Amino acid sequence: MATWVNRQLLTGMVLFFLLLGTRAWGTDPPAHDLSALMQEAVSRNPSIEASEAQWQTFLQKARQAGSLDDPMLMLGISNGLVSDPFAFDQDGMTSKVIGLSQKLPFFGKRALAREAASLEAVSAQARHEERKLALAALVKEVYARLFLVDKAQDILTRNLQVMETVIRAAETRYGVGEGRQQDVLRAQVERSRLLEAQIGLDQQRRSLQANLNRLLARPADTPIGPIADLDTPPVPYGADELRRLAEEKRPLLAGLTAQIDKGKTEEALAQKAFYPDFTLSFEYMQREPAMGGEGDDMYSAAVSFNLPVWRERRQARVAEAQAQKATAQAELHDLRNAIDGGIADLLAKLDRADRLLELYRGGILPQSTHAFESAQIAYSNNQVDFSRMLNSLTTLFNDERQLYQTMADYRLNLAQLEALVGTDLTK
Repeated sequence: MATWVNRQLLTGMVLFFLLLGTRAWGTDPPAHDLSALMQEAVSRNPSIEASEAQWQTFLQKARQAGSLDDPMLMLGISNGLVSDPFAFDQDGMTSKVIGLSQKLPFFGKRALAREAASLEAVSAQARHEERKLALAALVKEVYARLFLVDKAQDILTRNLQVMETVIRAAETRYGVGEGRQQDVLRAQVERSRLLEAQIGLDQQRRSLQANLNRLLARPADTPIGPIADLDTPPVPYGADELRRLAEEKRPLLAGLTAQIDKGKTEEALAQKAFYPDFTLSFEYMQREPAMGGEGDDMYSAAVSFNLPVWRERRQARVAEAQAQKATAQAELHDLRNAIDGGIADLLAKLDRADRLLELYRGGILPQSTHAFESAQIAYSNNQVDFSRMLNSLTTLFNDERQLYQTMADYRLNLAQLEALVGTDLTK
């Protein structure tokens, strides 16, 4: 009977290691590709549509900026008689008048207004591209977390199968007087804990699925299939190269630079406000013969301009433009500091994750596997107690899960680094 029990236990362990060597989801192909998910999110997410519409708004504003005001047409009667308003041949001074006037801003104002509006459109485009980067990073984050949950669920499923075999073996040994009831109860408790963890993982996956569907502008309950295995590609750049890439690729840096240039342009435009604008006008007066006169037609031409004597308002406008420029300069400086610090921090985290992956794959996981094999053989020969064998199984379970946790952490940090720099670093 003891030989049969040991054989049952060994069969369960063999089943565990056979399952350990298979993929988490069998031979089913991955249901979703990360690149396709990011493209779908960018093409469908309402926040991206809103930022693009805002960008188009500023583009149209730029087209309007610097345009001349519409000319004014004037029609009238000059020197008409009150006693006979429409009699044009009773008095030699009565005339029918048609006139045109056009306001002309001081030289350079129109060009500066166009430039300022164009720079605002450039900034809006940068904000649009920045939002796309942020959305792609969110998709990558949810994708990595789904991968971790899927792998954890697979590990739990395999461990539950092994635990059932362990429980049956423990019950059989107890039934023939070779085991302890405490071993049976301990195995049952461990199984219950695994089932509890499985419930939690089911909830996490549903929540992550709903979150990903929200990013993709899908119904929240749209099924998300199993996630493909994540690779951990190395970052082929050092810190200095990444900072240079960020200067070239990060949209927000370009947007803040455009805001600084816009502030300079607005300041120059505000300085132009100290100079007058001009209005050119021309009137033609048609007269009828009257009072023995020939009724010669007449004209009037004039130029008028405002007197910019109220300087306080104009000085405040200059100060406002200078403050806007200073704000953008400070934000740009702060962003560069954040990029610099973020690159250093994320490179350190990626290096840690890479070294941990090497350690788990080449050391910890094989050692845990060997320790469990030794413990289950020793237990089958009554050389170690049940608790030690069960502890070695739990350790192996935790080490395998930590391997996938580290893989997910690597991809999360890589996604943050790509968003920080503004470009894909693994193509």
